[in-house]
Amino acid sequence: MLRKRDVESGEDGTVRGLYPTMLENPELRWSFIRKVYAIITLQLLLTIAVASVVVFVPPIAHFFVGSTQGLILYVLLIFVPFITLCPLYYYHKKHPLNYFLLFIFTVTLAFAVGLTCAFTSGRVILESVILTTVVVVSLTLYTFWAAKRGHDFSFLGPFLFGALLVLMVFAFIQLLFPLGKLSMTIYGCLASILFCGYIIYDTDNLIKRFSYDEYIWASVSLYLDIINLFLALLTVFRAVN
Repeated sequence: MLRKRDVESGEDGTVRGLYPTMLENPELRWSFIRKVYAIITLQLLLTIAVASVVVFVPPIAHFFVGSTQGLILYVLLIFVPFITLCPLYYYHKKHPLNYFLLFIFTVTLAFAVGLTCAFTSGRVILESVILTTVVVVSLTLYTFWAAKRGHDFSFLGPFLFGALLVLMVFAFIQLLFPLGKLSMTIYGCLASILFCGYIIYDTDNLIKRFSYDEYIWASVSLYLDIINLFLALLTVFRAVN
């Protein structure tokens, strides 16, 4: 009994806890983390499926860019995921409504991602997917490793939020006054660095701060980090190719 208690508390040196000051049951936290990553995996698979349909069925993409009705619908699709975030945040603990809202959020965002990829070469998409996968896996493993050794990344929150505001203003200026490939490359690189920081920050929150009933919001946070990193890298590769 003593050995079992010591293992769970990390007192015997094997440290089953995720970080040194962990007071909760490690098994419960690991179960929560597995649930979040399972949801994210399903979200990514759904995103790939929807985006693939948009990319490999040309009439869909041509409708959205080749007609006034399509352009209006495209703009609506861009805003729907962000509109859905409001009720999703409010009801993220209410089952099964939270899953229904998450499904709408994921599908509409996946459609927008598919339309972005529809007019991009396969080579650029593949390069972006590979680099996104490598970066996400590496940063996730690093964050778990760092947390185990007592590092805390909560201080990144204000800096990341400030950088996100700057990036949004940058994007708005670029939309009004396009500055060419160089500016798009700079924007993509800055966005990539920013969302790398967000992956570390949100993974650290997943390990230490999200409560067990916040699995939907934890999934949304990391899913958005991954998708935005992919889109940022896509912007860079499109600008340099």
